[in-house]
Amino acid sequence: MGAAMYALQVLALVFVAVVGIGVFVALALYVVDSVQSNDAIRRNYPVIGRFRGLFTKLGEFFRQYFFAMDREEMPFNRAQRDWVYHATKGKDNTVAFGSTRNLNIPGTPIFVNAVFPPLDGQFATTDPMVIGPHARVPYLARSIYNISGMSYGAISKPAVEALSKGACEAGIWLNTGEGGLSPYHGAAPCDLVFQIGTAKFGLRDEHGRIDDDKLRAVAANPQVRMFELKLAQGAKPGKGGILPGEKVNEEVAAIRGLKVGQAGISPNRHPEIDDFDDLLDMIGHIREVSGKPVGFKTVIGSSDAWEELFKLIVERGSESAPDFICIDGGEGGTGAAPMPLIDLVGMPIREALPRIVDLRDRYGLKDRIRIIASGKLVNPADVAWAICLGADFVTSARGFMFSLGCIQALKCNRNTCPTGITTHDPRLQQGLVVQNKYKKVANYAKGVIKEVETIAHSVGVSEPRQMRRRHVRIVQPDGSSIPFNKIRPSYQPDVAAPRTGA
Repeated sequence: MGAAMYALQVLALVFVAVVGIGVFVALALYVVDSVQSNDAIRRNYPVIGRFRGLFTKLGEFFRQYFFAMDREEMPFNRAQRDWVYHATKGKDNTVAFGSTRNLNIPGTPIFVNAVFPPLDGQFATTDPMVIGPHARVPYLARSIYNISGMSYGAISKPAVEALSKGACEAGIWLNTGEGGLSPYHGAAPCDLVFQIGTAKFGLRDEHGRIDDDKLRAVAANPQVRMFELKLAQGAKPGKGGILPGEKVNEEVAAIRGLKVGQAGISPNRHPEIDDFDDLLDMIGHIREVSGKPVGFKTVIGSSDAWEELFKLIVERGSESAPDFICIDGGEGGTGAAPMPLIDLVGMPIREALPRIVDLRDRYGLKDRIRIIASGKLVNPADVAWAICLGADFVTSARGFMFSLGCIQALKCNRNTCPTGITTHDPRLQQGLVVQNKYKKVANYAKGVIKEVETIAHSVGVSEPRQMRRRHVRIVQPDGSSIPFNKIRPSYQPDVAAPRTGA
């Protein structure tokens, strides 16, 4: 009995102490909030006003997990993410009962199944395609779906290693992003596309220009199959790359030529490229020095401005053309960018892609310039839609981030990514186990390709790139749908093209 009373007295003292500490903290916060001048809510409503910020942060969590419907979230909804997560397991990714997608929303693509599709034994398979026939070392690309640019520094060491091994396993290419070639890109012998950003990280001389000796050294790496000159990206057209200083550790600084803790701010464009003549000269120079195919990545503001490029290519000769053009939609993603650029600048991929495809085809360059579509294309329907409209390849960054375990926490720019993908904090990186995640990367890529081939089989063609605009209908505001070739007729004969490559 005495022991019980003693325990109760101790608990009572602890309770009084906790209450006393709580009252003291509340009074201290009351004084602090009353005298500070930065936050009007806290100044007018001391202590209580602090809960506004807490609830705002918690609201993001509750909306994602409890209140948002499967098709409501942005930038990617739960249905899109769940498809990726299921695909990474490499198992059956079928669903039951019926579609949760509202097929009456304007802009929704609906694929046109064939009346008499090929028999089950006549599968649609993706053929390899040659990129850069005029380069000394052309690239025979095996996959229609590949990994878009994510630089080491923006993403972590284990993330790069998992992507490298996953790309090798799936037979797809991995774009290095503008941060240069790190040792972790060589974690497996995958095909690499070396991206040359406006800061020329990994290739720059003391003046910030391309050093040809460094270019030759990078090109000598047999894994580097192509070079991509980055003019602009969808999330921030007219603004260079932004790598926050807290992500620049010793290794990142050494690879990029920065100081530890120094923010990596790239120029908003290549200073030595003032017009399309300069652009073609630069592409030709890189191709001549490296011997590898060279193209560029950009965002379309108006297709009218780009007609001059295709005219110039015809005047100079098709050998002067870029080997590929990667079109990034205004809905593209990034680790850090000003909100006005993310929200308001750049044409969406669904409008930009057919415009550039039509320009290329109108000037007779279909077999010379490959078109790569990028920008929020993470599911098979997205990829199949892009192929129908004329893309030769599709790339994705955020889709592969989901395959690594990304939960869309929106912390990419803070070095606090809870899944270890976009942080250099060792404690957080330990959650990303490379030997497990690379298999998920490979399974996701294989899953997308398999289901795009399934769609191609359903519409009655034997290879995804034989799909045409007539094979996809677009839902209109009145709920009806129209074949895309009636909305925007192709400049090429609307017939299946012969297979290329192999």
